[in-house]
Amino acid sequence: MLLETQNIKSVTGPLVFVGDARGAKYEELVEIKLSNGEKKLGKVLEIEEDTALIQLFEESRGIDTSTTRVRFLNRTVTLAVSRTILGRVFDGLGRPIDDGPEIVPEARIDINGNPINPYARDYPREFIQTGISSIDGLNTLVRGQKLPIFSGFGLPHKELATQIARQATVLKSDRATNEESEEFAVVFAAIGITFEEANFFISEFKKTGALARSVLFINLAEHPAIERIATPRLALTCAEYLAFELDKHVLVILSDMTNYCEALREIAAARKEVPGRRGYPGYLYTDLASLYERAGRIKNKKGSITLMPVLSMPEDDKTHPIPDLTGYITEGQIVLSRELHRKGIYPPIDIMASLSRLRDKGIGKDRTREDHPDWANQLFACYARGKEVEELAIVLGEAALEEIDRTYLKFVNEFEKKFVQQSITENRSIIQTLQIGYELLKMFPKEELKRIRPEFKDKWLK
Repeated sequence: MLLETQNIKSVTGPLVFVGDARGAKYEELVEIKLSNGEKKLGKVLEIEEDTALIQLFEESRGIDTSTTRVRFLNRTVTLAVSRTILGRVFDGLGRPIDDGPEIVPEARIDINGNPINPYARDYPREFIQTGISSIDGLNTLVRGQKLPIFSGFGLPHKELATQIARQATVLKSDRATNEESEEFAVVFAAIGITFEEANFFISEFKKTGALARSVLFINLAEHPAIERIATPRLALTCAEYLAFELDKHVLVILSDMTNYCEALREIAAARKEVPGRRGYPGYLYTDLASLYERAGRIKNKKGSITLMPVLSMPEDDKTHPIPDLTGYITEGQIVLSRELHRKGIYPPIDIMASLSRLRDKGIGKDRTREDHPDWANQLFACYARGKEVEELAIVLGEAALEEIDRTYLKFVNEFEKKFVQQSITENRSIIQTLQIGYELLKMFPKEELKRIRPEFKDKWLK
């Protein structure tokens, strides 16, 4: 027998305080039936004795405290999953919005999954090719890694996210010989976006054919804050099913996690919680970790979940709580540069600020190519020195520089134009990326390239 009551004590925005709710459970799904027959959904946020605090998934307009009935459904928010879920588009609560056939569920999974037990984790090692040189060559993405994209408002992170989702659909265990192709599914969650952005994401996936291997969850800015809390959990639940039940390798992209954190702050303020840094709840770190740590590889499981959350840094501030806490949880970051964007360079990836802590585990012999580690270290060293020379040239003038310093200065410009810059449709293989890097390194005398072993110089720098 389901618990039902008509004792609504008060309604404050999206929050409903209900009495006679003894026996209700935390996170339990609730159905609120208005006098006109309309039904609204919500979930239990808090329980104190016989009073329950309910957060609505939609507006509270129309709720009459004297006639509205509240029914506790004795279940949490779940996602209906089946093998036909690929190629579908859902809203932020997991309801189909693509006019496709109804999904006949093989199972209904609670979206509040648990982080992977550290003891059960398998170490990420396999290389993922995104087709973007700045990532594949210098900030390599590894299967099972958590690698966020730190962006700023107005920077092309949505274009970059869709390009990665479109191009990183096939995995190969040996990039040098292109052996052993493996299917790669994509779960894309758009959080708190505009209607125009939603159309952009859906049309890009359809136009390129990537939708056939993808699942999209679209949450619009006009939807209630509580839905934004559910959307990334639905995406990760879908990814867990595909990875650990169907043995697929899954790339999860969550864009934009800043909107998710803003929803957390909004709900915390409505509940009158004591705020932490910049008004965000004190449990922001724990909440983000509970999401990010659901990605990875599990021992004795073929599938894997690789996570790329996208977040917009307010005022491009890396010390803002959202990027700051995300950086502690994840294994590096891809940072987009406003300076490169102003120069017209796409993708505007800041090589100096970006980092993949698992890069060295995913490159080298039997993964990309044996010279890749030396190549990456040398390219990064040359670019770093070139940026230092660039600052020196501003103070002293280019004429005051030595000949080798002018070479480094020229290298920076050529590197950004030929290596970092590529079109939104250009999908470079790792071999092409390595070749472009070597062509740029030929600008220097061989004795200047101290980080590349002699046998690799002889082979690739002829």
